[in-house]
Amino acid sequence: MSSEAERSSGVEHAAPPLLHVVLHEPEIPNNTGNIGRTCVATHCALHLIRPLGFDTSEKACRRAGLDYWPRLRPTEHDSFEAYLRGCFGGDGCDARQRVWLFTTRRGAPVFDARFEPGDHLIFGKEAGGLPTDVLDRFPDRCLRFPMAEGERSLNLATAVCAAVYEALRQFAANGRVGVSADARLIVGGASAGANSPATTTVHSASA
Repeated sequence: MSSEAERSSGVEHAAPPLLHVVLHEPEIPNNTGNIGRTCVATHCALHLIRPLGFDTSEKACRRAGLDYWPRLRPTEHDSFEAYLRGCFGGDGCDARQRVWLFTTRRGAPVFDARFEPGDHLIFGKEAGGLPTDVLDRFPDRCLRFPMAEGERSLNLATAVCAAVYEALRQFAANGRVGVSADARLIVGGASAGANSPATTTVHSASA
């Protein structure tokens, strides 16, 4: 079982992750792989809530050519409740001011959100999005992307990337992060070592 220190973040930097990207029951491995690369490139942590539609073992990651996966070190949670307990403790009440839920069904435009470092950006599975009961728990924290009339949704990896970079744009504008002359993020941290274990797992508590 993972230690509390391991549970707190997927990406190990001297500074905490800028954001936590949370995928609820993702189904398509290529999407999650692309999202993982985005997280590594932007100093974000990745959380995966089971069940997953693919294998995240070290062997499977090597076979898929995910050479950045050891630097990412995603955290896996047995359920949404386990995720809330592992990240926020207790009944997850503290999550109410730190989570943003992305959906096509309700919520304000993403540009209206005011993101803070350490926020959790939660996305649903490709086929059905986030469950209604999850959305109902955080009704004032739902966001959506503006789209042309008649269009249904964005690809999951595209949506995650758009949300992360909107948050980074805000952080750069208010001095929370820096951007160097060669377009590198300045957050005061270093990448995790290549010998770090590939995946941290959070198990749900016994009933």
